[in-house]
Amino acid sequence: MLSVAIMFVLIAAGCSSESSGSGDLKVGIVLPTKDEQRWVQDEERFEEAIGESDYSAEILFSQGSSAKEKENVNTLISKGIDVLIITPVDGDSAGGAVEAAKDEDITVISYDRLITNTDAVDYYVTFDSVAVGAAQAQYLVDHSEGTGIPLYLYAGAATDNNAFLFFEGAWNVLQPKIADGTFVIANSSEAEALQDKAELTREEMSKIVSQLTTGWDPNEAKNKAETHLTAAGDDMKGDIAILGPNDDTARAIADVFSSDSAVTSYVISGQDATKASIQYIIDDKQSMTVFKDVRTLVKDAMDMALTILDGDSPETTGSYDNGSIEVPAKQSDVISVDKDNVKAEIVDSGYYEASEFEGLE
Repeated sequence: MLSVAIMFVLIAAGCSSESSGSGDLKVGIVLPTKDEQRWVQDEERFEEAIGESDYSAEILFSQGSSAKEKENVNTLISKGIDVLIITPVDGDSAGGAVEAAKDEDITVISYDRLITNTDAVDYYVTFDSVAVGAAQAQYLVDHSEGTGIPLYLYAGAATDNNAFLFFEGAWNVLQPKIADGTFVIANSSEAEALQDKAELTREEMSKIVSQLTTGWDPNEAKNKAETHLTAAGDDMKGDIAILGPNDDTARAIADVFSSDSAVTSYVISGQDATKASIQYIIDDKQSMTVFKDVRTLVKDAMDMALTILDGDSPETTGSYDNGSIEVPAKQSDVISVDKDNVKAEIVDSGYYEASEFEGLE
C-alpha cells in the first residue's frame, strides 16, 4: 500500500497547486472556489496530508463557475490523470465534466458535495450531511427555553445537494418542536405551509430551500436577514433561534440580528469551524459550529485515490442516491462545538493554534 501523501507546491498564480513529485501526474483535484475559507482550509489540509508518494497531483479551483470547472477537468484529463477528486460547483452541471473523465477511464471521486443525475461517479467521500443539519437543529432545541420562540430558517445554495441534506437533517429535529409550539416559523411562508409534515419530499424541500437560500454567500445572507427583520413584528423578535447554514453566512446573519435592539438574545448555528467563526463563538457572537475535521475527509479521499491507483477496491461505509445511481460512499463523523468545548475540540486536537484566537480560555 502506498503512503497517503503527495507534496504540493503552490503555483504563484494562486488558483492551482501542483506537486513536486517525480512521477507522472496521476491525481487531479478540483475544488469549487478560493473565495470561501472552507475551501482554502481543504487546500491547506490536502497539502499537509499529502507528503511522499511515487505519484504527482494537482489542485485546480473553479472559482464558482461550472464552465471553469469543466475546463479544469479537461485540463487534468489532458495531463493523463487516473483519478479525479472533485467538489462540484453545481451538482447537476458537473455531470458533463465527469462524464468526459469517465470516457477516458478515469475514476471519479465526488468530494464533500455529491454530483447528481449521472452514472459517471464512482465514489463519494463525505461527512454525514444529514447528521450535520440534525446537530445544528438539536443545538437550537437544547438551548432554547419556553414556547412560541421565533425560528428563523436559512439554507445553503439551491444548486448544492448538501444544502438539501443539511436541511433534511434540521427539519427532522425541528419539525416536532414546531408542531408542539416550541418554535414558531418567522420567515418562511413555504416552511409554514408544510410545518405539519414530518417528512418532506424533495420537491417540498426545494420550495423551502429556494425561498431561504443564501447561495452560501454572506452578502446574500445579510440581505435576507435584513429583509426578514424589517418585515417582522415585535412578536417575532425577543429571544429567537436561527438555523444558520454555515459559518460564513451565520456570521453575516448574526451581525444583522445583533444590531436590532428588539432582539434580546439569539441562538444561531453554523458549520465548518472556520477561524473567523471560532473567534465569534469565543466572543459569544455565534452559538455553535459543526466541526467537520477536514483532515479526516482529505485522508479518506487520498486513501481512496491511492487504493484505486494500487489496483484495489477502497473501503466504503454506505451509499447515496444521486438521482441516477447509488454511489458508494465513505462517511466521516461530525462534532458539535460551542464555547464549552471549543478549546478541547479545535485547539487541543491540533486543528488550529491557540495563538490564532483572542480570549480563548
